[in-house]
Amino acid sequence: MIRRPATLPSNNEHLDRWLLTYADMITLLTIFFLLLYSMSVVSRGKFSSLAGSVRSSLSTAKPSITSGGTGILPGSSQSQSSEQNYVANMQNLNEYMEQHKLKDRVSVAQETRGIVISMLADNMLFTRGSAEVQVASAPMLQKVAQLLRSVKNTVQVEGHTCDLPIKTPQFPSNWELSTARAGAVVREFTENHGLEPTRFRAAGYASIHPVVPNTSDSNRSRNRRVDIVIMKSESQKEAEVLRRAELNRVLITPAPSL
Repeated sequence: MIRRPATLPSNNEHLDRWLLTYADMITLLTIFFLLLYSMSVVSRGKFSSLAGSVRSSLSTAKPSITSGGTGILPGSSQSQSSEQNYVANMQNLNEYMEQHKLKDRVSVAQETRGIVISMLADNMLFTRGSAEVQVASAPMLQKVAQLLRSVKNTVQVEGHTCDLPIKTPQFPSNWELSTARAGAVVREFTENHGLEPTRFRAAGYASIHPVVPNTSDSNRSRNRRVDIVIMKSESQKEAEVLRRAELNRVLITPAPSL
């Protein structure tokens, strides 16, 4: 019986053994970074909501561009084109206010409940003691209507008066006057600008929510106003809660030690 000599390993086999060590190292590094990633970030959906909410919170509450969510409100699922449409309409509104020097009579602010467009009644929407919308306010209301058309949120229109009493056959008190003014603006949006009536609510608050104390004629004039509120949806409210919770977690929770 002829015995064959044992086959010696080739040089190539010796040279390729480093690949095993290299592959083990890459696998361990991958697991290590995956663990770090899972400990340091939230899910992609939550992170997207958080990022949009943070952008909204960092933006100024001015009528220029207030972005995030529906273009103004965090947590919306609007398309990018819809958001761009909103931004363009907000810019148009801002430019119109600047061109016609209306900044002292129209303001836009971001509040917890949503975006508030506040318009003074005097020399803007109504004559003293009246609930008939003035023709001169039509261009301004048209700009606001274009903005409202670019979002789908519920809109609450609120009438406010000063503390001076009124008692006429049509308006026995400021409650009736403020409610009638809110209703008149809603009709303007739905009947003259074709906005969906089911989106709107009208409310009158008389003098119980002044923006400044009723201590002078100029202050009373500021309190006689109509607020157009683009209300946050439930999903947007939830996104805001998530944003605050995540911000608190980031600020309070220490980074994991390596």
